[in-house]
Amino acid sequence: MEQKDNLIEVLKTIFRWKWPIIITTGVAAVGSVIISLVIPVYYESTAIFYAASPDLAMPERIFGTSSEAMEYYGEDEDIDRIMTIAKSSELAEFLIREFKLYEHYDIDTSHIKAPYRVREKLDDLYEVKKTKYDAIELSIEDQDPKIAAAMANAARQKIDELAQRLVKGSQEQVIKTYETNILEQSRMLNILNDSLEYVRGNYGVYNTVTQSEVLATLAAKAEARLANEEARLNSLQTVSRNVPADTIMYTKARISALKKEVANLNGKLRLFNKGMALADLLAQLHDEASEQLSEDQERYKQIKTAYLSYFPAIHLVEEAAVPIIKSRPKRMIIVLAATFIAFLMSIVSVLFLDTYSNVKWKEVFNAE
Repeated sequence: MEQKDNLIEVLKTIFRWKWPIIITTGVAAVGSVIISLVIPVYYESTAIFYAASPDLAMPERIFGTSSEAMEYYGEDEDIDRIMTIAKSSELAEFLIREFKLYEHYDIDTSHIKAPYRVREKLDDLYEVKKTKYDAIELSIEDQDPKIAAAMANAARQKIDELAQRLVKGSQEQVIKTYETNILEQSRMLNILNDSLEYVRGNYGVYNTVTQSEVLATLAAKAEARLANEEARLNSLQTVSRNVPADTIMYTKARISALKKEVANLNGKLRLFNKGMALADLLAQLHDEASEQLSEDQERYKQIKTAYLSYFPAIHLVEEAAVPIIKSRPKRMIIVLAATFIAFLMSIVSVLFLDTYSNVKWKEVFNAE
């Protein structure tokens, strides 16, 4: 009963103060309507895209030399990289410069805090976030819907460009490393080639397998012919009475020529054996260096082709369109919220005034 009486007293008090409450609420409603009409209207344009995988820029994946399957969409670290680029100062400076935001936002460029203020204004109107589907949503608000859409699309394109530049920067370093390495390998290959040519010229080594067999065979045959001629000469000299002198002289001449031939072949064989190991080593080093140079040159061409080729850093899902409906202010919500708050505050105020209207506040504060 006491609670009921208290509630009735509250309602009586509210009814007694109904006109101040109505007037206060009405003034708040009218004021909120006026304020909401004065607040500038903003339009929001949004672009949605996914992060692309760096595999799209890898020569191994492009030319199919890798056994692993190509990934087209980026992982968490790729999304984080795109998000970092989207929130970078370079992107903000690009938008400020490209769309002349100092003039657009009416910021005095001569003021010392002008760069801070234009960046703060842009940050208030610019938002990038990851959706629950791992897509990246980039939104920009502006009072001009066309500018909002243009800024959102320009920001998205710049993000793609900056992300590509990061990958291409790494590729450029790899290309420079390969160029330096190829020049050094070419120099070493020329040295090996000159050394091999020198050894072959001085030792007469051109084909260690075939030439060794041929020289040994020729030397053996020459020695066999020499032995035969010497045996023939001995036989002729034994029966010299019946053999013409010219025959013996001819045989001696053949033996002399064969001795020279055997000596020459043995000399070539000794020289060949002396340079064969070095020639083999140089030829092996030359072949290995030539093979490595060919592999590096092929790898260099692939990286250079990938570097010069376009690859997407993002996969566009939805391009930013010119918005038709404003994003804010929500005038109805503002008016209703302000009216409701004014109504509640007026009720609280009249209850407070009615309850403590008889209290002598001066005596209360003096007592304290």
